Amino acid sequence: MAHERAGRRAEPSDLVDLPHLVTAYYTQKPDPENPDQQVVFGTSGHRGSSLDAAFTEDHIVATTQAIVEYRTEQGITGPMFLGRDTHALSEPAWASALEVLAANDVAVLIDSADRYTPTPAVSHAILRHNASGSAAQADGIVVTPSHNPPRDGGFKYNPPNGGPADSAATSVIAARANEILRQGVSSVRRVPLARALAQSAEKYDYLGTYVDDLPSILDLDAVRSAGVRIGADPLGGAAVDYWGAIAERHRLDLEVVNPLVDATWRFMTLDTDGKIRMDCSSPNAMASLIEVRDRYDIATGNDADADRHGIVTPDGGLMNPNHYLAVAIDYLFSHRPEWSAETAVGKTLVSSSMIDRVVAALGRRLVEVPVGFKWFVDGLVTGTLGFGGEESAGASFLRRDGSVWTTDKDGIVLALLASEITAVTGETPSQRYAALADRHGAPSYARTDAPASREQKAVLAKLSADQVTATELAGEPITATLTTAPGNGAALGGLKVTTDSAWFAARPSGTEDVYKIYAESFRGDDHLAEVQAAARELVSSVLSGA
Repeated sequence: MAHERAGRRAEPSDLVDLPHLVTAYYTQKPDPENPDQQVVFGTSGHRGSSLDAAFTEDHIVATTQAIVEYRTEQGITGPMFLGRDTHALSEPAWASALEVLAANDVAVLIDSADRYTPTPAVSHAILRHNASGSAAQADGIVVTPSHNPPRDGGFKYNPPNGGPADSAATSVIAARANEILRQGVSSVRRVPLARALAQSAEKYDYLGTYVDDLPSILDLDAVRSAGVRIGADPLGGAAVDYWGAIAERHRLDLEVVNPLVDATWRFMTLDTDGKIRMDCSSPNAMASLIEVRDRYDIATGNDADADRHGIVTPDGGLMNPNHYLAVAIDYLFSHRPEWSAETAVGKTLVSSSMIDRVVAALGRRLVEVPVGFKWFVDGLVTGTLGFGGEESAGASFLRRDGSVWTTDKDGIVLALLASEITAVTGETPSQRYAALADRHGAPSYARTDAPASREQKAVLAKLSADQVTATELAGEPITATLTTAPGNGAALGGLKVTTDSAWFAARPSGTEDVYKIYAESFRGDDHLAEVQAAARELVSSVLSGA
């Protein structure tokens, strides 16, 4: 059930106390034996709040030292690209990381304007450096909790492939960071910030390099010639300077809807649960942009580190992320003649089956992988994947010549692609989706939660397909029971069950005592509800019998 003030402007009582938050970063000491206060890398790095002793100076210096040791073991000797978003904890953590990197003689490339750095700009910078022929490969750190509330901090590592670090890397880094926490962080090498800036920090023009390169991935000439009127809302995040520069350098009819940066995010409308969250796929978080959609041909939003996109059209409002992914894939593989005929489409297992039907109609190969953008990195680097997308509004795709652009999610180019689609086809993405639904059917999709203990979540994460004996789901024969991904054989960390017209996936939450149920039906909302109920019953029976 939605919070009573969901979609309404934040009030003073909703705002985080910034001095208290930042003070806690420096004064709170985590208990290294408490799982809730350890370094834990999820799908996008370590996240937590200083108010819970889960994101503190100790966490960051320990994690940075662990990253330094890891890159040394891997023979990574090039510079470290270091970026941050607009969360209040990001700048303190950025400074702490720089102090440790400098003390360990790592050259660090920081933003030349001392401003904010979107995740895709860091990925773009890493790949650009490593394609230059230098034997000393670069990697990167982005200090961001993405769309999380203002009280949170986040810290993620991108290796030389430019994408999110895989579990092989993050497990080593987290284990070493927690070992340092247990031993005491006094062992971490560190120099004062002023010395770090003078000794190891070099300036890098993240914004100019990224913005100037956009015509290599998008047809901005078409957008400009068609006069597409664009409204871009950074939602107070790291893309704030980028959108203004894009408008100026590429002469687009583009207005930055809200150029304000305020670490309390007092200008946001509350998300569905009543929290301030910069989730550009949430109608409640995006309510203020949806309200003014008639001013623009295309309006877009990004989360705080700009790795996610939200697409708003005057005729359809905020698009469901799954719908836009299907439209983007359909358009790109029809309008990128230089891409190889063998280039495939990547999707996560919880993304809509509309994508499957679109890909089949295009005559392309579908690569279905577990949740996490890291699974698309190799395919994007080699060009064997033209597009990789997640149902949570994160995606990236290749340059127009078929070479790699970024290997992390890029909410800026996905947002601009909506304007290219409108300019080239004369239709909005929501109109394009309506045509796809007429052709392939209109699915109903939802995500819900069900209670589960820590022990039950552990069982669910390690299920094998032979533990599921059911043969029917919501009145249809089961066609597949999956605990590994069809695209790469990797463990799903959960379960997916499919029929001819529906499917569900169940995955344990990493932070709450629940498991998530993703479900979809091409037979309407009533059948979707049957699928969800059957999913809960099926998972409960499997967990009780394990």
